[in-house]
Amino acid sequence: MPQIWMTYDELGALCGCGAMEARDRAIQLSLDRRRSRDGATRVKLDLALTAKFFASVRDADFDLDCAIEALHDTHRQMAELLAPTEFHNRRGVA
Repeated sequence: MPQIWMTYDELGALCGCGAMEARDRAIQLSLDRRRSRDGATRVKLDLALTAKFFASVRDADFDLDCAIEALHDTHRQMAELLAPTEFHNRRGVA
């Protein structure tokens, strides 16, 4: 099982709350907390929060894939509009 450590801000974003509420939630759930070298306190996610994190990543990947596909479609349409008319007339001719 991977270890995922998040700051209170990141945990709050994952849970849909603020950093202070995320801190209170981490204490209530008895999650491991450690201060990092950068000075930020990080919380080790438990199994349920790890599953929630992976689900959010999967959703983000799906949104990203849709955006990339839309960008490719737009590019194809623009390339067809900018192509010389001779090229359009020769298309499909063997």
